[in-house]
Amino acid sequence: MIKGFKDFLFRGNVVDLAVAVVIGAAFTAVVTSFTESFLRPLIGLAGGGGTSGGSFEVDGQTFAWGDFLNSLLTFVLTAAVLYFVVVLPLKLILERRRHGDEPGPVAPTQVELLVEIRDLLRAQQGREPGPDPAGSGTTALHGRL
Repeated sequence: MIKGFKDFLFRGNVVDLAVAVVIGAAFTAVVTSFTESFLRPLIGLAGGGGTSGGSFEVDGQTFAWGDFLNSLLTFVLTAAVLYFVVVLPLKLILERRRHGDEPGPVAPTQVELLVEIRDLLRAQQGREPGPDPAGSGTTALHGRL
């Protein structure tokens, strides 16, 4: 069970996903800082300036429309950058692969798959994976097929 969990953790997709989450969090912090430092003051100036800029009050209730607009702009900027930096390039790569301009991943050969199956069976039996005991490597396996 521990081996299966370790294999799951170190599978390429999980590690890539973890890296993407960390980079996404850091990028969100940058966009939030930009909107807080530059856009919020501009929204406040457009809304009348001072401490009440970007908000209005009705019967003692304050409506901070500037904060909402700031959050909306943060979301739109984050989504736009992710689209143009991640989604669009991946879409172009997939279209190139579909048209045959860019080769996709190479599939393993039948011999490589059979060697992998043999090694897995040996591991289940408690034997070490490796070359054929006859010392002839994969050709012995291929010759037996």
